[in-house]
Amino acid sequence: MKDFFSLFMKYVIETNQLSKKFNIGKKNEIEVLQNIHLQIQESTCILLKGASGSGKTTLLSILGGLTKATEGEYICLDKKISHWSEKFLTAFRRENIGIIFQQFNLIQGVDVWTNIALPAIPTEKSTKKLKEKVEKIATQIQIEHKLYANINTLSGGEMQRVAIARALLNEPMIILADEPTSQLDSDNSENILNIFQELKQKGKTIIVTSHDNRVENSNLIDKIIELKDGKIVE
Repeated sequence: MKDFFSLFMKYVIETNQLSKKFNIGKKNEIEVLQNIHLQIQESTCILLKGASGSGKTTLLSILGGLTKATEGEYICLDKKISHWSEKFLTAFRRENIGIIFQQFNLIQGVDVWTNIALPAIPTEKSTKKLKEKVEKIATQIQIEHKLYANINTLSGGEMQRVAIARALLNEPMIILADEPTSQLDSDNSENILNIFQELKQKGKTIIVTSHDNRVENSNLIDKIIELKDGKIVE
């Protein structure tokens, strides 16, 4: 019966024998991912777990289209994007994938509004609509009071919220979050988990890496995938 119903499951992410090597052909060549096989359904939240150096961030980067695998196939939203050019990957990523980086990757020296608006600037022609989108997500993430503050004046937790707001601005189908609560206190962590829960209920698929027990033990998580030395622990 399980095999029958699996025929009708929709996977938003699939990988087959995915591997990643760095410094290929050199003495310091290293394989950070080995034969990763994933099938992730829509409207679910997956936790990638593992010690530092296990390959979590590299896998997240491949799933986000920021890094290409050395071997194997990656299918995202029914598109075989493994060998796409950077031009097509950038457009696909902008429309479908929101990425929350552990190091934030914010633009220094400009205000919060500009940092949040960045993903929509190439495609949103209406300044009014863009302003409304930024204000809406900023309010949802509880950073609206800092919209016109210089990003350099924010605390780590505030920068984390700006990074989350930016990732959610275009309402992506897939959200990838690398340690999304690492800079947040208990109340703000709970708020972010609640937002993720609402997004999941709206059909979004979320993949997070985290060492935070609050994340692992939350009702948000549907499945835990553990990595060790670049392999999935069975």
